Amino acid sequence: MRLFYETLLSHRSIRKYKHKPVPDEVLQKILTAGTRASSSGNMQPYSIIVTTDEKIKEELLPAHFNQSMVTEAPVLLTFCADFHRMRLWLELSDAPENFDNFMSFMIGSIDATLASQNVALAAEAEGLGICYLGTTLASNKEISRILKLPKHVVPVVGFSLGYPDEVPKLRDRLSLEAIIHRETYKDYSVDDIKKIYKEKEREGMKRYKANPELKKMIDKSKVTNLAQVYTKLKYTKDSHIKYSEDVFSCLKEQGFLN
Repeated sequence: MRLFYETLLSHRSIRKYKHKPVPDEVLQKILTAGTRASSSGNMQPYSIIVTTDEKIKEELLPAHFNQSMVTEAPVLLTFCADFHRMRLWLELSDAPENFDNFMSFMIGSIDATLASQNVALAAEAEGLGICYLGTTLASNKEISRILKLPKHVVPVVGFSLGYPDEVPKLRDRLSLEAIIHRETYKDYSVDDIKKIYKEKEREGMKRYKANPELKKMIDKSKVTNLAQVYTKLKYTKDSHIKYSEDVFSCLKEQGFLN
């Protein structure tokens, strides 16, 4: 029990990896752990794409915004909402070929995400490191093309995987008091918000300004706090509108908006 919590509470995003392959038996073990995640109706409407081929990783690199761990990690895992497999079974069973709508995509994406977290925890328990890639969803149309995904399959989450070649400092997390609501939702006062984000504001700005490139970007943009870094530099409204349009375009093309 103690080891489980030590693994859980020591999670770090690993961006630098040793030049050491992940043994097949270890990979199989952690992928099996993924399949034991909770699943809606036990349908398991997801697939996991294991990418180790250097050429395919290079092709995926721009879709993942040229993040170095995509090609430097020995393994890249992409978790997809997948109703293609089940729809083939439905057809063979003379059953209605449902699951071609947005609700089905949501069910598949939740199951895929649950499976991914099981794999992530199992990987860390085996001494491996991972780094989730938010670009998997943002670039899901291009990733679908590269990974040759058929209709009713959409990339949702993914991460790099390998043996860590760094030990980053643990990142701050909001307190339980900030996140937990008892019985019903209790809204926040101005003082609550200031207290909740005080430490994150301090540590976040400290971390960003420690990186010369990011500090230069912050100084040039004249942002003065972490909230502005998030909304003016990292996650702008225009970028999120574009990504939203891209995701819905992918869902339409992959048959999830019928």
